[in-house]
Amino acid sequence: MHEILKHLPAGARILDLGCAGGSFPADLTKALTVRFDKERPNARPDAHVVLGDAASLPFTSSVFDAIICNHSLEHFRDLRRSLEEIGRVLKPEGSLFISVPDGGTLCDRIYRWLARGGGHVNDFRSAETLAGMVSRFSSVPHKGTRTLCTSFSFMNRKNPHPPQPKRMILFFWGSEKFLVVFNAFLRLYDRWFRGRASVYGWALYFGNLREPIMHEASVNVCVQCGQGHPSNWLKSLSAVRGYPLRFYRCPTCSTFNFFVRDEWYKHLWQKPTLG
Repeated sequence: MHEILKHLPAGARILDLGCAGGSFPADLTKALTVRFDKERPNARPDAHVVLGDAASLPFTSSVFDAIICNHSLEHFRDLRRSLEEIGRVLKPEGSLFISVPDGGTLCDRIYRWLARGGGHVNDFRSAETLAGMVSRFSSVPHKGTRTLCTSFSFMNRKNPHPPQPKRMILFFWGSEKFLVVFNAFLRLYDRWFRGRASVYGWALYFGNLREPIMHEASVNVCVQCGQGHPSNWLKSLSAVRGYPLRFYRCPTCSTFNFFVRDEWYKHLWQKPTLG
């Protein structure tokens, strides 16, 4: 979403839709940020908070310069109406960012099993189908898609979350050391067998964009903070250590992680969208 946030000028308006506590710190952009959710979240005290239903947004038409739907579309019960509302309140020259899980991945199946559904009411299985549906109902043109990878950080017991179900014993109660080894195994499996066990879902971009969208997948995702880092960038920071098995310290939270090169996973890359 940073491809959109950093280009918004002062005075612009951005809607963080279905954001819970917030999808990003408001100081990442010069724009005025409005957090919107159905229930009052423990939001960062850096933005305006509005409560309501995504299928009936309480805003005038063409008021927002950008809309961020970060891990939220899978929770919208009236998806078509919500997309129509997004198209209504977004300016004609505005930008839209959407990230969603791929319902066919190992990550999403484990999440739903552990969280008994996790509030997901929409099951997306194709980035192309979803992009077409969003453009059709919102009238905002699709500009690009990236594959998002996972580290299963939602299981990390160092992160705040509700009491863990007894079935978490199968994952060593979210031990960080277990997650590092688990992710290393999945990365090696995906490399050798061209699998998709490391995939979370997709990031989709619509509307007016100021820079090209990276179609490469960032496979190095931290097991604690969940931040994905391009492998060449990690190497440029001299953050990578070890041989033949390589590891890095996350530049965001300093957590120890298994390292792989992004170019080993070209089967996960998305084709650039023309036009």
